[in-house]
Amino acid sequence: MSQAERDKLEWLKRAKDGVISQREAAEKIGVSDRWVRKLLRRMKRQGDAVVVHGLRGRTSNRRIDTKIQGRAIEVLKQPEWHDFGPTFASEQLAQRHGIGVSDETLRRWMIEAGLWKPGSRKVQDIHCWRPRRSAFGELVQWDTSEHDWLEGRGPVRYLVRLIDDATSWSWGRFVERDATPQNMAVLWEYPEKNDRMVDVYTDRDSMFAVAPVRESADRHVEKDRLTQIGRGLRELGIGWIAAYSPQAKGRIERSFLTAQDRLVKQLRLARITTLEGANAFPENEYWPEWNARFARPVADFLNHHRPLNEHLDLAAILCHVEQRVIGNDYTFSFAGCRYQIARGQAQAGMGHQRLRVELRLDGELKARYQGRYLHITLCGERIEAPPPIARKPARKDHNTGGRSHWMDGFFNRPSPPLWKIIGD
Repeated sequence: MSQAERDKLEWLKRAKDGVISQREAAEKIGVSDRWVRKLLRRMKRQGDAVVVHGLRGRTSNRRIDTKIQGRAIEVLKQPEWHDFGPTFASEQLAQRHGIGVSDETLRRWMIEAGLWKPGSRKVQDIHCWRPRRSAFGELVQWDTSEHDWLEGRGPVRYLVRLIDDATSWSWGRFVERDATPQNMAVLWEYPEKNDRMVDVYTDRDSMFAVAPVRESADRHVEKDRLTQIGRGLRELGIGWIAAYSPQAKGRIERSFLTAQDRLVKQLRLARITTLEGANAFPENEYWPEWNARFARPVADFLNHHRPLNEHLDLAAILCHVEQRVIGNDYTFSFAGCRYQIARGQAQAGMGHQRLRVELRLDGELKARYQGRYLHITLCGERIEAPPPIARKPARKDHNTGGRSHWMDGFFNRPSPPLWKIIGD
């Protein structure tokens, strides 16, 4: 009998002898008055054993059958489950095999079977805590994770992800390369789902930030320099906040660690081998499960997303944009080619004026001048004249210009024979 059970028995005996009331005994033991009366009635039959639990020394009624334990361990020993942790393994066992076991019970089973090694957590340096934003869409963290998501089964290495700061609502896409066009395509889909967010929070990658240039006295430095994504965000009316450390955007960094554990294993169990399948699986299964399990209910927060109006053309904004000068022949150059403006759209005063050239994500080229799009055609390739052949300059004739010509043909005259000259 433990000390707590002895103390409990002491209060019951005092209540039985009338030293204290049943209510006082219930307060000391931490139970209700009704339960104290029931224990006092049992003391008449059982004596001091009334405070000892009836299942002591016996098998628990809630113990899981050893057959279920063996079945679970058999599944966890398969090659696809070699790196599953107890928490995620318990979820997948219940979902895929109908084995409902708590994560702590499964942890104990895995330790006994040598499938899991417990480790102590080390205290690490932490970043200063920043409170969450108060509304859905007020701040969205945006980043890319490079990882072998298909474990060598396919060329899928980049996951572009956006996560809401207030609710942790998350969404993303696998892309071929971590470049500006691919990130623009992911950003394009977000307003179509939730409208425009207020601000985005990213790192200082070259896609988002321009490297600072040191000013000098003999060179003019443009102050307001933007990348293509920065220009697109400005035209959409979305603010940009730069993070100076990975810990500053820790919410999305931690979510990538979770995805590299859970999503990789789910893609393995689903036997995904292509980029199309890798994008279809999260869209249908992973993101809904993530938002239901880890995100806060969006309906409980204010929605600060702003709708897309008729003046915001995503195709014209989320593309590669450059400024070009129109020539006197109503042409302009772009990407090593020359384009001709249609004769019907040419107008006086257009020469030496700037127009906006848009290379869309689908490869289409558009030119806009003073708010209207022009019809343009590709000019034929120009045939460049061959470089002149370097020739040796002609020798200057000093006998020209009014001078004597008595030497003309002198060496062409016949000479007398040599024997005659010697004889003479």
